[in-house]
Amino acid sequence: MKHLYDCILGEKRTEVILATDVASITSHIETTIRSVLWVCDTNTVKFLATDSQKTVVLPSGEEAKSWQSIENIVAAAVKLRLARDGFIVAFGGGVVCDTAAFAASIYMRGCQLILIPTTLLSQVDASLGGKTAIDVFTIKNLVGTFYPAKHVFVCPTIVKSLPEKEFKNGLGETLKHALLAQDQSLMEFFENQQRAIMRRDAMVLERMVIDSLQVKRFYIEADPREEIGIRSALNLGHTFAHALESAGNLNEWAHGEAVAWGVAKALESGLKLKITDHVFAERALRLFESYGFNIGYRVRHIERFMLALEGDKKRKSGAVRFVMLSNQGKIRLETLEDQIIKSVISRT
Repeated sequence: MKHLYDCILGEKRTEVILATDVASITSHIETTIRSVLWVCDTNTVKFLATDSQKTVVLPSGEEAKSWQSIENIVAAAVKLRLARDGFIVAFGGGVVCDTAAFAASIYMRGCQLILIPTTLLSQVDASLGGKTAIDVFTIKNLVGTFYPAKHVFVCPTIVKSLPEKEFKNGLGETLKHALLAQDQSLMEFFENQQRAIMRRDAMVLERMVIDSLQVKRFYIEADPREEIGIRSALNLGHTFAHALESAGNLNEWAHGEAVAWGVAKALESGLKLKITDHVFAERALRLFESYGFNIGYRVRHIERFMLALEGDKKRKSGAVRFVMLSNQGKIRLETLEDQIIKSVISRT
């Protein structure tokens, strides 16, 4: 294992560690930490050779981001007599990481937390930054906290075994990071290394994950609690995406695919308002299309989508703010008229 860096979020410090395989991570935790409660799901539990008395198994999928899951984790922690210096260890994708982290943040007003993200999406998105959440009233991530993990173990080789759909799900967020980077090197990487990425070359995957995380690190260290607007950049595409997911009852769209679609809608809105550079937008849209994302999807139940948009947690002074890009890594927050929103989400 290799220490990559410490991510500093205000007074909190997250140690980010690169691992070559899962076995080395689990062995390290089991031999160095006395009190541990593992949280996984029905997909990842098979990779854990741990005591069942110290393991909470959540359902796979978005439905696990619920109050019931939080109760199950807390009940297991109480039964295990986990103290504040004990660790809740999340071993799974974004749903497991978000849910377990939220439970850790409120158990005894905060116990220790380790994240072991097992999907591409969770490695580049849910692993770093401290956001925790569950879904309430079919609104995605409505209830949550800021609670950075003490340790994050990143293992890009896990990505090689993901189903094609899940791998593509993660690509949506990594491509988003390419647009947010301060230079075009990550975008050029995705353009030039597409074949190697799609065949999941080990060295290419490692670079993709590490470089994508560095983009996220840049924004979250500058604005740990999303209070001054810098970190909001990472919400690029998410306002559109979360409304699409909520309108589909959180089970019709994979998050990464919804984000890719949402980024495209933000770019198209920027073009309509003459905010976004035309050459940059066309290049970015081509990139998403080249990786097979359905950025031309047309919303049919427009009013349902608009109602879901009203529940967006990024509202300020009663208005929903959208992250827009003027060019590479250049963001601005804008409110959009309903007419603009409807025109881009229903455009064929």
